[in-house]
Amino acid sequence: MKLLASMILAAMFAAPSFSSFAADPTPAAPKAAKPDLVKGEQGYTAVCAACHGADGNSAIAANPKLAHQHPEYLVKQLHEFKDGKRNDPVMKGFASALSDDEMRNIAYWLTSQKPKPGFAKDKELVQMGERIFRGGIPDRQVAACAGCHSPNGAGIPSQYPRLSGQHADYTTTQLIAFRDGKRKNNAQMTGVAAKMNDREIRAVADYIAGLR
Repeated sequence: MKLLASMILAAMFAAPSFSSFAADPTPAAPKAAKPDLVKGEQGYTAVCAACHGADGNSAIAANPKLAHQHPEYLVKQLHEFKDGKRNDPVMKGFASALSDDEMRNIAYWLTSQKPKPGFAKDKELVQMGERIFRGGIPDRQVAACAGCHSPNGAGIPSQYPRLSGQHADYTTTQLIAFRDGKRKNNAQMTGVAAKMNDREIRAVADYIAGLR
């Protein structure tokens, strides 16, 4: 009897201790705040609109159109400008002034903007550009642009940016920068551009400008 009573008392004292472990689950990771599109528009207007247009449709051929771009891509690029992984002194200055939340707000606001179509200009090169975009350059193992950026240039969210309607001048500059090692934040694009000559780059950039 004394043994049984001792066992019962031991169990009673042990029970609260066991319960305390059961009631201490691993805390859940905090959820990211939902993007604030009103603040996004305000931030964009104050910081970005002068170069990229009031609605993200840049009228300056050297500056990219940002309207309807994938937000994950925009946030990634802003972080890489800020961290110096993508070298551009002007963009580094602007990106460095933005917090993570401000970047997300601006990116998601831009995604909500309607893109304006562009147009191909060089009739002699556009057919070559279409061949490269849709079929690559097989003898040099250049992959088709459409494989990653989709046949209509819409891209793949979280992975590959939207290209359709982008200024040919901007696309040309970026492909040459990848090829020449001036832009180093995407090894895949460096490998593709390294196998292309100036004429091929201009051709595919012009085709992309008219893609929709």
